Formats: sequence, C-alpha cells, structure tokens
Amino acid sequence: MTAVSKVFVPVLALCLALAGPLRAAVDIEEVTSPSGIKAWLVEEPSIPFVALEIRFKGGASLDAPDKRGAINLMTALLEEGAGTLSSRAFAAARDDLAASFGYSVSDDTLSVSAQFLTETQDAALDLLRLTLNAPLFAPEDIERVRRQVLSNIESSEKDPDAIAGTRFDARAYGTHPYGSDASGTLESVGALTRDDLVDAKNRVMVRDRIYVSAVGDVDAETLGAMLDKLFADLPETGAPMPERVVYNNTPGVTLVPYETPQSVVVFGQRGLARDDPDFFAAYVMMEAMGGGGFNSRLMQEVREKRGLTYGIGVYLYPRDHAELIQGSVSTDNTRVAETLEVIKEQWALLAKDGLTVEEIERVKTYLTGSYPLRFDGNGRIARILVGMQMENLGLDYVNTRNARVAAITKADVDAVIKRLIDPEGLHFVVVGQPEGLAASN
Repeated sequence: MTAVSKVFVPVLALCLALAGPLRAAVDIEEVTSPSGIKAWLVEEPSIPFVALEIRFKGGASLDAPDKRGAINLMTALLEEGAGTLSSRAFAAARDDLAASFGYSVSDDTLSVSAQFLTETQDAALDLLRLTLNAPLFAPEDIERVRRQVLSNIESSEKDPDAIAGTRFDARAYGTHPYGSDASGTLESVGALTRDDLVDAKNRVMVRDRIYVSAVGDVDAETLGAMLDKLFADLPETGAPMPERVVYNNTPGVTLVPYETPQSVVVFGQRGLARDDPDFFAAYVMMEAMGGGGFNSRLMQEVREKRGLTYGIGVYLYPRDHAELIQGSVSTDNTRVAETLEVIKEQWALLAKDGLTVEEIERVKTYLTGSYPLRFDGNGRIARILVGMQMENLGLDYVNTRNARVAAITKADVDAVIKRLIDPEGLHFVVVGQPEGLAASN
C-alpha cells in the first residue's frame, strides 16, 4: 500500500475534550489516502469507537432543472436498503453492529455521519459503503418516504415560520436554487421517478467534492484505507456548481396574510462572505447586536424594555454562493408595526454611533470563553473539523480562532459597521394579520 501522508497540528486538550479522560494534548492530522482523498483525523484510542463525518459540497443546490426536491428525497432514501439488503434487513444489520448512520442535506452540503465500534469496524464500513455506492431505491421505499416528504411540505405550507423564510428567500434569490425550498413542492416531488433519484445521487455524491474527518480509535493508515474503500466506486465529477447570486431584496415590507394571533417576521439585508477579511469584526458586531443572548441590543430593546417578544435574533448568514444578514422575531399582531420600528431604529443607531468598547469586550469574552465548549464529543468534533475544511479555515484555526476574536478592536468594528450596515436596506417579510402595517412592495 502506498504510504499515507500526514500533517500534524497540536491542539489543546481543553478544546478537543473527548468522551474519555483529558490528555495533555491531542493532534489533528491531515491524512491523504493512497488514492489522494484528504481527511482530518483526531486519533483517540482510549475509547473503542470512531466517528466519521463525510460532506459532499453542493447539496440540494445541485438539483436538476424542474426536479427540485430530488436530492432531498434521495438523501432520505440512502439508509432505506442498499446492495441486496432490503430496508428492514439493512436496519437489522446496522443495529446488530451497534452502528449509527445519519444523512442530511442543505442547499450547500450533503452530510453523512457515521459512528461505529472498533471491533465491528469492517462490517460497519461495508454497510456504509453500500449506502454511498449502491442504495436500493426500491419502489415501495420511494413511495413510503415520498409520502413523508409530501406530508412535511404540506405542514410547512401551513407553518408561519416556514412561510416567512420561504417568501424571504424567494424575494432575495429569485430563480437561483437558494430562492426555493430544498424539499421541493408537492408537484415536483410527486413527479419524481427512480431514475430522477439515481441522477440526483450522481449529481452530488462524487469524489471531487468530498470532505472527511474522523475522530476516535483509528490511525492514519487505517483511515486512508477506509477512505479508498468507501469512495472508490463513486463518480469522479458531478453537476456543476450554481453561479453566485446577488442578494436582491429591495428595502420595505412584504405582507403575507395568515390567520394567527401572532405575526412572524423574517428580516435582513446584504451580508458578508466567510472569507472576507472583515468577517471576525462583523461576527463580533452581529453578536452584540442580536446574537440571541439577553444582553444583545435587540433583545434589550425589543424584549426587555418593551415586552414585544420572547426572543429576537439576527445573524451573519454566509452561504457558498451568496451572503446576507438575517433575523427573525414574532409578536402580537397589535405590536408588529412597533416592533419593526424599533428594529429599524436600532439599525440606524448602530450605523450612526457604532458599539461601545464595553459591548465589544463583553462579546469577545463570551465568544472566546464559549468556543472550547463546542468540542464535547467525538461526533461533534468530527462535524466541526469537516466544517473547518469546507470553509478553508486551515489546520491551525482551532489554535488561532480565539486570538483572532480577541484581537478585534473598536476601530475594526466601526469600520465594518460603516461598510456593511444599511439602515435603508432592510426588508421585512411579515406573515400574519398585523395591525397598522402596510406592505410597501
């Protein structure tokens, strides 16, 4: 076997606390398999199991034209039988091994999560390989899972939160995949055939967009062999990635009438890319403005001082092909207009006066203190590591992230506020029966 190449980066044990006792330090290894597949590894032999996280870049945005929802339905079927194993036989074989497989998809990523015992590793990997390479897509399973998806779509069409999000995205992104729900519509999902699902798999589950991490009782040599075994039969390339899309929501208010005592509001403006040099300053700024904690400005102004809602949050939302700032709030129909005015007022004050040094330091303390708490188990660490890969953050990011946050100054935050915050650019989608509020477009 060709030697597996490795790059080691030490990480504080506090940050990568696993299920077992803490060690003085652990290592992140960059592993390259004999066939050239790269992965990040944290080897932890004290507990005999492995967490494996696999991501395919592109996700549901790679749906074929007029086949919206195909990749979502296909993903839901990956564990419903594979190879010669029926859905029931596959589930029994997985359970006998005490293995766990999970499959999910978003607009930008198809994710596969697997956990298995070291002693049954080979058999578990054989099952996982079948789901990646030879899902059964049996007619009876397709119809059963299709009914579940259609039921979820019907429920979403009656859910004010889902309606608000879908309408906001449609206005913001138009005909781009981001502008429609990844689940598809009743019509598009109802028309999907088995051939459509096979095509959907081949559009997204391909070798040239794989990202992998592993955490647990596995060494680099073994991981390299795993990767080649799992992915050897996948197509090399898939569907082309979507084009970038410019956020295109004009300022104003969109009203969606819905009979409910409370209105749901989704609001936003243009955002900032994850690789932008000002991202950390923008991250600190948005956490202070509306990160969801009780000390954020919007929580103080909207909930604590005026009692308009139980909660409000607003966040940077960088995606692979677009970026925005997006927030949400719900409130009584009689107080929607007031809530929107408070949000707009606070947006204008942020643009005019910025944040105080005290606000910035408080947020930095919170962000640096809470970061190590994310690393609290093999599966979660594996998900974090593969996310770091997809965002091109580098092997040293775990070591440097807190220092980057701590280095942010008031001048940095003021500059990004001036560059980014647009008091006249907010658009609000309101689903409900708000009193005294008129649509502007």
